[in-house]
Amino acid sequence: MNRSRTLLLIAVALAAYGLYIASYVPAMLVRPSTPGLLIGFVLQAVCALLAAFGIWRCERWAAGAAVSLGVSIAGTWLFEAFVLGIVAYLGALLVAVSALVMTLLIAAYLNRQTGTFKGLR
Repeated sequence: MNRSRTLLLIAVALAAYGLYIASYVPAMLVRPSTPGLLIGFVLQAVCALLAAFGIWRCERWAAGAAVSLGVSIAGTWLFEAFVLGIVAYLGALLVAVSALVMTLLIAAYLNRQTGTFKGLR
């Protein structure tokens, strides 16, 4: 697969995830919810959309935004499991570890493409 297609695919997937998570926020604002959970979902949406924009624009900070997305996903799931107790803790651990692994793989791929980012500008 072409590098630019792979980067475009990653950007579109992150943008779709960001919009999907952002769709939770209005319902959480209408009805009183846990502020920590609302902050977690807002962070996920912002980080995903920011990472998608950074990858689409070939910015150097896009890998950092992808890592912050993984940390916010892991943090939200662990907060839901261990603090609120609304999801199973083993499932939350699985999601948290997989989110961190996937975002670190994406960040490593993006860091490897720094020459591509320079060439696309």
